[in-house]
Amino acid sequence: MADSAAYARSHARVVRLCAAAGDSRDLRLRLLDELRATVGFDAYAFLLTDPETSVGCAPIADFPNLPELPRLIRLKYLTEVNRWTTLEGVARLSEHQGPSRSLLWRELLSGHGVRDVASMVFRDRFGCWGFLDLHRYDRDFTRAEASYLARLIEPVTTGLRRGQAETFVVRPPDAPRPGPLVLLLSHDLRVLGQTPETHAYLSVLVPPEHGRPPVPASAYNVAAQLLAVEAGVDTNPPRARVHLADGLWMTLRAARIGAADPPDRRDIAVTIEESSPAERLSAFTRAFALSAREAELLGHLAKGGDSRTVADQMFLTRNTVQDHLKSIFVKTSTNNRRMLLTRALGA
Repeated sequence: MADSAAYARSHARVVRLCAAAGDSRDLRLRLLDELRATVGFDAYAFLLTDPETSVGCAPIADFPNLPELPRLIRLKYLTEVNRWTTLEGVARLSEHQGPSRSLLWRELLSGHGVRDVASMVFRDRFGCWGFLDLHRYDRDFTRAEASYLARLIEPVTTGLRRGQAETFVVRPPDAPRPGPLVLLLSHDLRVLGQTPETHAYLSVLVPPEHGRPPVPASAYNVAAQLLAVEAGVDTNPPRARVHLADGLWMTLRAARIGAADPPDRRDIAVTIEESSPAERLSAFTRAFALSAREAELLGHLAKGGDSRTVADQMFLTRNTVQDHLKSIFVKTSTNNRRMLLTRALGA
């Protein structure tokens, strides 16, 4: 077990990593390397989340039994103990009779020898940016380790949010616009079918290991959220926005189809399509930590309003509107309205 000085040095390294932000996948892998060296764990799941719905997407994970991944995700979303949507700080499964109360542990993790899980959620006033589960087989996480992990939440949250902000780049004018993609899942999240292009996009979203087919983990997460809503575990919609590549944001949604079977036995369709300008704008304002007034102003500009019109709509002077706009330019590293709106709307 690391001592307090080792924890302090590790914390400083994490702060430096998160300050650099950059690609969110690379950041998460580097953070996992640091946590593995400092506290140790045997398996993990580290997901980004839609900042509004908290639904997971773009996961990186180390789960020893890949065929059971759909079941793992389904049980994760149906488990209320230490659920990331209600969690504050760090929670250890070993506390407060957690294992006996956890549906996920009773029905799956215990059978794989998992003894304890340390769960963390990365949330700030702009939204939920991700969650992390660390699994151990041989021992519990200690209070000291949980305290160390808790100190990392603030810098990691900021790093994940900034990493998402950096994805809002201007897309090449000739970049292809994907049509709607559909993945059909059974009620227990087995893949039943998909549209032809779905395979290629899933490979970009969650890169598979060499020679292996893509794992539709993001689609599993959205579908599992639908199950959670139906079970009364959570009320957030089964929807997640995720950056695919080169400034392209996609929105995944899950819904039941058909009418012949009982509702909870009907197949689930997960649609994957380019995020609408409104969906993209909402994620943009959160990722760049815009204030409520700044977000409102940007929304008016996105609808084509000029400074005078926006000032009237917001009951502000034109000088105040210009001050807000300058602040937005600074936060988003843009220097004119056209660049700002192009990055925000993806147009």
